[in-house]
Amino acid sequence: MKVLELYSGIGGMHFALNESGVPGIIKAAVEINNIANAVYKHNFPDTLVINSNIESLTAEKINKLDVDTILMSPPCQPFTRNGLKNDIKDPRTDSFQHILDLLPDLNIKMILMENVKGFEESKMRTHFINSLVKCEFIYQEFLINPTQIGVPNSRPRYYCLAKKTPDKFNFETGLLLHNFPLPCEEVQCFEVANILEEVVNVNEFSVPLTLLKKNVKTLDVCYRSSRHTCCFTKSYGRYIKGCGSVLSECDESEAKKSLEILQECSQDSDVFLLLSENLNLRFFTPREICRLMCFPETFNFPTDINIRQQYKVLGNSINIKVVSKLIKVLYTLFLTFHCIKINNRITNHSP
Repeated sequence: MKVLELYSGIGGMHFALNESGVPGIIKAAVEINNIANAVYKHNFPDTLVINSNIESLTAEKINKLDVDTILMSPPCQPFTRNGLKNDIKDPRTDSFQHILDLLPDLNIKMILMENVKGFEESKMRTHFINSLVKCEFIYQEFLINPTQIGVPNSRPRYYCLAKKTPDKFNFETGLLLHNFPLPCEEVQCFEVANILEEVVNVNEFSVPLTLLKKNVKTLDVCYRSSRHTCCFTKSYGRYIKGCGSVLSECDESEAKKSLEILQECSQDSDVFLLLSENLNLRFFTPREICRLMCFPETFNFPTDINIRQQYKVLGNSINIKVVSKLIKVLYTLFLTFHCIKINNRITNHSP
């Protein structure tokens, strides 16, 4: 694979390519966010990182990079409730539409696109699929959650794999799939304890009392034995509701009883203050979220990237393990089809 990584963020697609074991190289990564680019360069100093608006790219510039594959994760906000679901009218889709406009003139044979759950029902999805068909790509769409492969983090995402004809998948493409194309055994998610750091500055990551009071009835609290966490977003650390889970190191049964009392008692009472202190609730650290998103232990942040910035760029990233499996589907089946064609030619020309 000779890859152009668009909306490259902190390098999630790059890590997924490495994790997949598929032979390939990231020829260039394009991202406009300076903080994300700093993290990317810190982890992949030898990769060409283009700090640019994607709308500035031309077909000529892309073809000069000598790439045959695009891995991309366009902005998801136009398709989310918090992003007002303005869909194709949202200006944040302009760069994606620009790439689709360039597609007929690009030497691209394979595409992997990731986006938020909900994209599959959007007008932008219709435009995307129509563009693929017009450019003679075959495609398969997926909705996959990391929990399906044993990762205790609910992060359902839309994925689309596409190949330029005459290349084919060796399975029948069609309706949206909710699992990988080949049968997979059901895997129980591992315990949250497996991703926890040994030493954490509790004061730095504790849930402030003000946030607890506002969200005590909507908290998703995890424990060391938990086998789930909610999706972490870029607002994690500043907000709780809808932004991710929090952790209690207390005994689970006792903590649940305390939470029940907290949800019913006055927030200004001594009981509320006492129980909130006893619960010892804290945010997951960026390293712990990295592990839930399956980043390798070698991944790290530059020292000048603060905690809030780390949460933000992680919230915009991908699950490495899921995408690595999809890259293998995209590439392995590509090779399989070519091997079949080669074998057929040998057979047809045998004496």
